[in-house]
Amino acid sequence: GSHSQLEDTAPRIVEHPTDLLVSKGEPATLSCKAEGRPAPSVEWYKDGERVETDREDPRSHRTLLPGGSLFFLRILHGRRGKPDEGVYVCVARNYLGEATSRNASLEVAGE
Repeated sequence: GSHSQLEDTAPRIVEHPTDLLVSKGEPATLSCKAEGRPAPSVEWYKDGERVETDREDPRSHRTLLPGGSLFFLRILHGRRGKPDEGVYVCVARNYLGEATSRNASLEVAGE
């Protein structure tokens, strides 16, 4: 019909994250931007597990930006744990379906 621009559409990723090499303690952003109607919700997964952001845990050092990107206040990296290193994907969902971004690996430099 003539109102095609108002039809709901399944999500699609319009900006994919890219591999990052970050120094320990530095901020970092994994980009992700999705389009769809209704506007899709974005979740991030690291090595297959859902990434918690400050929406779930106020003390988290990871923030989901309004556009869908994942922002790290500082990359955490210790002898015992490498909580931020891994392979990330962003998943955008609405009721019509979901779209998954390309894999992006985040590595911590200087180890």
